[in-house]
Amino acid sequence: MKAMSDSSGRLLAGLLLAGFIVGACRADGPERKRPNVLFLVCDDLNCDVGCYGHPQVKTPHIDRLASRGVLFSSAFCQFPLCGPSRASFLTGMYPDQTLVRRNAIYIREHIPNVVTMPQMFRRNGYFATRIGKMYHYNVPKHIGTSGHDDPYSWNQTFNPRGRDVDEESKIFSLRKGQFGGTLSWLAAEGTDEEQTDGIAATLAVERLKDHAKTGRPFFLAVGLYRPHTPYVAPRKYFDMYPVKSIQVPKVPEGYFDTLPMAARQTILRKRDQVNLPEKLAREAIQAYYASITFADAQIGRILKALKQTGLDRNTVVLFTSDHGYHMGEHGHYQKTTLFENSDRVPLVIAGPGVTARGTTHRHPVEMVDFYRTLADLCELKTPGTVTGLSLAPALVKPSRAIRSSALTQYSSGYSLRTARYRYTEWGQDGAGGAELYDRYEDPEELVNLADREEMAATQKGLSGLLRERVSTARQKPKGLVQIEFKNRRRVR
Repeated sequence: MKAMSDSSGRLLAGLLLAGFIVGACRADGPERKRPNVLFLVCDDLNCDVGCYGHPQVKTPHIDRLASRGVLFSSAFCQFPLCGPSRASFLTGMYPDQTLVRRNAIYIREHIPNVVTMPQMFRRNGYFATRIGKMYHYNVPKHIGTSGHDDPYSWNQTFNPRGRDVDEESKIFSLRKGQFGGTLSWLAAEGTDEEQTDGIAATLAVERLKDHAKTGRPFFLAVGLYRPHTPYVAPRKYFDMYPVKSIQVPKVPEGYFDTLPMAARQTILRKRDQVNLPEKLAREAIQAYYASITFADAQIGRILKALKQTGLDRNTVVLFTSDHGYHMGEHGHYQKTTLFENSDRVPLVIAGPGVTARGTTHRHPVEMVDFYRTLADLCELKTPGTVTGLSLAPALVKPSRAIRSSALTQYSSGYSLRTARYRYTEWGQDGAGGAELYDRYEDPEELVNLADREEMAATQKGLSGLLRERVSTARQKPKGLVQIEFKNRRRVR
């Protein structure tokens, strides 16, 4: 079946959702309480997850959540960098609307009158709590602080700080003494509960127990730091992944010469972290996998408390990451590319309103859709600035397409992901070159088909669709104040 346009999807989504909400109200009566929200976000987690088919990584708790919810197999971030991505999904707007296109920005520097997703829940009587990283933080520098948080979003905040910060001197780094943007790791001593994310899970468990007593509706956002570098986890998690069992992705000879210069630069800007020697690459991948399984264990503790308190019966759970991540694919490590590895994110939604449990939605969706989805599931009205679509109809009928494509941008490039193709243009009107990948034939996106004669019609169609999507993503939302900075001066 041919995928529908995004505008048609928006209309159909609204009609389906209206029917879903009416049905839900009739079933439960007028006194039915609005659902709570548990919003779980990992940092720098790609789809190397058990329920996404990874043959090695162990994530039993995320897998169990997927078994009682809907897994979105083609969910994409709008910007493969922490700060811009988080600003985007927490406002329901594209990066060209938030004007947040780099890290270390407070969201209201650019859009001072925005109503963020947790702020919208606060305005509707929910108690909004943040534990850990939700907006941008420099990691590990800002662990234990409020980072670039937005205080208007929350009733209550917690900034856990564990022994992973105290033992920073023990961490191995490719660049001695440098962390965050540099590959670094540590098989730590001690328990889960002593690590920053372990403390965050403990705090979340305590919050859930308190909410079970008070009965007040809540929006609880838990932002885990792992598997962001430095990859720190207790040693037992490293032991689950023997170095000899790790497979390192291979890059064809002369591959980089096939890429436009702008795409090449997104990979080669950190030359000491490209095409790592085999031993070092295996150790880095082992540490990343260990951090994923450690993060999964903390998610498991939180979900266990949700069930034990009985809150699982009336709590929508959304689990995701802020963007994808490379582990040697294209010779690259970490994020900031316009390839599948960097742009695709895990996404699972479970709880009230999810009737198609244990199923998969395979059509493209975007992280910008979270805001409207959660609002719809809780029967709340979103502000006019929200531009994302609602995924609620897909939670009832996963085969129903909400979107026909997903849009991601980085640096001077914009990338479109359809069911079959990834198409990217760099520079003004594609002047910096293009990339076209047939993911049916080339799922690793290593053979650039752009400008080939036999692909001319396909490329023309995708280029037109990409530019249409970019134009829409640049539209100023009604009522939004935007402040751009140029040469350190504000320009409204």
